[in-house]
Amino acid sequence: MKVREDFFIRKKNDIGVTLNEVQKKAVQQTDGPLLLLASPGSGKTTTIIMRIGYLIEEIGIDPARIKAVTFSKASANDMKERFERFFPYLPPVDFSTIHSLAFEVVRDNFRKNGVAYQIIEGDLKEQSQGDYHNLPLHKKIILRNLYKSIVGENITDDQLEELTTYISFIKNKMIPLDKWSTVKVDVPEAEKIFREYETFKKSGYHKLLLDYDDMLAIAEKVLDQNRELLQYYQGRYDYVLTDESQDTSLVQHAIIEKLVKKHQNLCVVADDDQSIYSWRGAEPDYLLNFKKVYANAKILFMEQNYRSSKEIVDVANQFIKQNKNRYSKNMFTNNSSHQPIRIKRFPDYLNQAKYLVKEIQNVDNLAEVSVLYRNNSSSIALMNEFDRAGIPFYMKDADNRFFAHWVVEDILNFMRMTFTDKRADILEKIHLKFNGYISKKQMEKLKEIHNHESVFDNLLNFVPLQDYQVKLIAESKETFQQMKGMPPLQAIRVIRDRLGYEKAIEKMCERLGFRKEFLFGILNTLEEISIGLETMEEFASRLKYLESVLKHARYNKGKKVVTFSTFHSAKGLEFERVYMIDLIDGIIPSSEDYKSGAGENAMEEAVRLFYVGMTRAKKHLELISYKERDGEQVEESPFVTKVRKIIHPDLETMKMEETPSTNKRGKSGKTIISSNPNAIRDQKDLVKGADIKHRVFGKGVILELDEETLEVRFSSGVKNLAVKTCLELGLLEPV
Repeated sequence: MKVREDFFIRKKNDIGVTLNEVQKKAVQQTDGPLLLLASPGSGKTTTIIMRIGYLIEEIGIDPARIKAVTFSKASANDMKERFERFFPYLPPVDFSTIHSLAFEVVRDNFRKNGVAYQIIEGDLKEQSQGDYHNLPLHKKIILRNLYKSIVGENITDDQLEELTTYISFIKNKMIPLDKWSTVKVDVPEAEKIFREYETFKKSGYHKLLLDYDDMLAIAEKVLDQNRELLQYYQGRYDYVLTDESQDTSLVQHAIIEKLVKKHQNLCVVADDDQSIYSWRGAEPDYLLNFKKVYANAKILFMEQNYRSSKEIVDVANQFIKQNKNRYSKNMFTNNSSHQPIRIKRFPDYLNQAKYLVKEIQNVDNLAEVSVLYRNNSSSIALMNEFDRAGIPFYMKDADNRFFAHWVVEDILNFMRMTFTDKRADILEKIHLKFNGYISKKQMEKLKEIHNHESVFDNLLNFVPLQDYQVKLIAESKETFQQMKGMPPLQAIRVIRDRLGYEKAIEKMCERLGFRKEFLFGILNTLEEISIGLETMEEFASRLKYLESVLKHARYNKGKKVVTFSTFHSAKGLEFERVYMIDLIDGIIPSSEDYKSGAGENAMEEAVRLFYVGMTRAKKHLELISYKERDGEQVEESPFVTKVRKIIHPDLETMKMEETPSTNKRGKSGKTIISSNPNAIRDQKDLVKGADIKHRVFGKGVILELDEETLEVRFSSGVKNLAVKTCLELGLLEPV
């Protein structure tokens, strides 16, 4: 025991690392299978690195006999860098991603069997030119081509993303061919395209074509069928460690299982409460069934959070417990209290970004601030507002697809028609999308006319039209003329309404399965960008400029700037101040999470996603929603409601007191709370800095207040109170 104690004392003296008792157990539990369940901010990477160092220094394991596998390249590099910092004098350990390990297996197998192959994923520009329809030999190009030939339409970027996710899901879940049809996907002919894609990769080119998912599937198959290669890899490592294992798919688990089958010296580090990638094949249930795979496994719980304030840890810990399919854990912290989680609800969506700008521009260190959201689409309006305010930012998942989206291009083409209505090439791009009902045949006839006159006049004078079209086309010409010089916000609304673009989109959604809310959301965002601009030229320039800003935002990593990120991409990060935005029912959880076919698992994953967002914050966490967006009433996320109930359990008690019950007279009715003649009943009487008395908590001082909530410091601590409830129930009185 003295030797082991010396290791921890030595590391404390050398590098200042001190481990708690559970972390020490994880380091010392070297042999056999171990599942280490690490809550957010529990120091898992430090524990992993210390465990590897312990294996080498105290057990005497050759570093080359240790394999550490993680989910992403960034995580692998982080672990490698941390190991070199902790143990600079030790030889290197093999840190890699699971894909990198799989590629080694595939490469060794193909080299031995003389199979020529080519990887068709990665940077599109770096791909060699293939002979398939004279396009680059790349997964996305191949799938675009197949979609066009099978469906007869061009695939949208969103459909392409869903199609690639569908293919990855099937391969990572190891779903057999005869079960492909059971996987839900909204892309037309997805299964047929997938089959054609697989056929083309094997026989449509002189080399075998491989995407990243193929590496995993083939590696698992090789290790299952090639005994010689299996024995080589089993004999190569004596100890295997996997990190972020809640993100690991079935095929990835199968590879690791085969690798450790003989010695079973496997340490799996994971948190089932942070499993948020089931849509791409992650298997959180594998962790719950860990002892079924490894009967003699030890399970340790790292529950102490070193990252966040007591308020954030306590609320997040209670919040995640609404999920049933999880290990029973109790995250806790010895960190001090800071301030309650703030919940803001604005009258309108447009207030959200303006509030964030106002709050954040006064922060000294922007690098410690993050704005988190569920969908990438939330970032565009945010970026527009922050850029106007001169607040720099880094966008973790910079996605330029918004600016290339066909809806954006349509709006710009409508605007171009107001400058000149003599270009048939512009009209051709939008002729099916407004209420002139110009057919493809009529459009072809129009393109044969080259007299440099108005396309509308040419349609009326030289192209056979249906009787009902004559009036519509004449009206359309007049509308475009009236739009000339119009401010862009007004112009977009004319396009949507008078020219019938919204109705055209609705019909396309019915025919092609597009999501109307998503497409209308793009139009709404374009309107937001156009606010304050005087001309359509300014609007087009603004879009171009914002696209450039977005491209360059990815290069701001590590600088003193605000971080914008999706909840998914924020996992593993931490910030002093976190603002979670667009917390609206239908966004988080989404309409898809509610669908009966999605089952309990989808809703539980949405809960986990929200939990990941909350636990990124060290001291300051705000949950932000609003009552109205684009003229429609919206409801706050039920997850925000849940957090509010956790913060204000006294409000739940009040509600219980008001529920129907039998009173002293034996009649059914509501229990009446005794009235307080001194109670504050008017919101105007609640003022920042005022002394008040609460019926339950006693005397306090109002620190902050808005339309929805009060932040009050009591002797028992700072609490957030709901203004409406306090006024209605007479809970407060002046001191």
